[in-house]
Amino acid sequence: MAHIELLDETMRDGQQALWGMRMQAGMALPVAPMVDRTGYRVIDLSGSSMFEVQIRHCQENPWDGLDLLTQAMPRTPIRAGMRSNASVTFGVTPDALMDAWMRQLNVHGCRSFWIYDVLFNIDKTHRLAKVAKEFGSEVSGAIMFTLSPVHTDEYYADKADKLSVCPDIDTILLYDTAGVLEKERMKTLLPAIIANSRGKPIEFHSNNLLGQSGKAYLDAVDLGVTILHTAVRPMANGPSVPSTEITVRNLELLGHTHNIDTSLLPPVADHFEKVGKVAGFLVNQFAEYDVLSIQHQVPGGMVGTLKAQLAQQDMMHRLDEVLTETAVVRKELGYPGMATPFSQLVGTQAVLNILTGKRYSVIPDEVIQYAAKFYGEPAGPIDPNILDVILSSPRGKEVSSTPPPQPTIEELRKQYGTDDDDELILRALVPEADLNKMWAAGPIKKAYPLLATPALDQARRLMSIANSPVVQLKTAGLELSLRKRA
Repeated sequence: MAHIELLDETMRDGQQALWGMRMQAGMALPVAPMVDRTGYRVIDLSGSSMFEVQIRHCQENPWDGLDLLTQAMPRTPIRAGMRSNASVTFGVTPDALMDAWMRQLNVHGCRSFWIYDVLFNIDKTHRLAKVAKEFGSEVSGAIMFTLSPVHTDEYYADKADKLSVCPDIDTILLYDTAGVLEKERMKTLLPAIIANSRGKPIEFHSNNLLGQSGKAYLDAVDLGVTILHTAVRPMANGPSVPSTEITVRNLELLGHTHNIDTSLLPPVADHFEKVGKVAGFLVNQFAEYDVLSIQHQVPGGMVGTLKAQLAQQDMMHRLDEVLTETAVVRKELGYPGMATPFSQLVGTQAVLNILTGKRYSVIPDEVIQYAAKFYGEPAGPIDPNILDVILSSPRGKEVSSTPPPQPTIEELRKQYGTDDDDELILRALVPEADLNKMWAAGPIKKAYPLLATPALDQARRLMSIANSPVVQLKTAGLELSLRKRA
């Protein structure tokens, strides 16, 4: 029997997978102190894509939101994540800006980090880990798992060795974005990783896209994993991770121990369920086993993006065709792991191949950069014919001959017109017009005003059965008029 620690993903991967990163600070703040007391090892909270969405879609300053939440959760280390070579774009970010991003997250209270790179630019991971250690922060080096002929046990054991040799990396994170890891594969994979991890704890994160990640968690524990990533039930499952509730129950039934105060889970779950329903976001998800998902391994969040791209072209009926094409493109491009940015790059190329009717007639610049190895060395060889098509086109020649620049931090401050690194990072993430809208919106809201109440529930029920286009509701504490959308 083992003692298992849980890392909370409710406010990061849970809301990323189900809410598209649109969780405003005020949506979580009322229960943040309760989450802080629950007994999690770490609370995962932030990442660069969350910053971008908060600015563009919520008009909220993400630094202010991060401050509010970290101050509300002083007991538990707060985690942020980052790609080793990019802040948010699908391209490549200068090292100096990545170092500034790491420092500012620490300045704002984050003390745990997971650093990943699908192509394993280990030197960049080591550099960022060293920056984090300036603040005494914990660092987890991520191994992004994917199924392919080139991603063998030996391949991942080598990455575990190169990550764990760094004294600034404290844990090794096995991250299964597509939720495809089963016991047979883990029986050889995990021992190979553990043998090369120098005794450092192993974390496991598996998105429950196939409905099998809860079982994979228990198998992983049997094989030596001691840290599992979970989310409170309304924010769990489907493209998110398994629920804290079922994981704790299963661990207890098998005789394992944990630090979770289960009495705090129901009120937190109730809160996020209400917020999600009122805001129109997904909650209480599940997924069925789909063999096509194993072939294309597109993460849940990217499936939503593909659907949006096809809906814009009135081609939703071709989704399965696009997913099948995604599996083909992934093979042709040397089996990149299906996590940001490569899930987006492979998926977008597949959409373009289907929409144009001529494969690789339109190629995004980022796919050209990948073929030119600007992101790093591909895991497997790119199909020679496809590589020639990508690099021999006029655009291919232009992009591949222009490596990403590496300006200094002083040059970046001058470029963006600020000596404030908080502002520098925001200006690097989004266009000025988006920042102006955010600043014009005023201070961040500390509460989400549309939480479900009995009166609002009654109004929604009335609206669903009313023949009139307008329903008026008046109580002692509420007066409300609702109009049906045309």
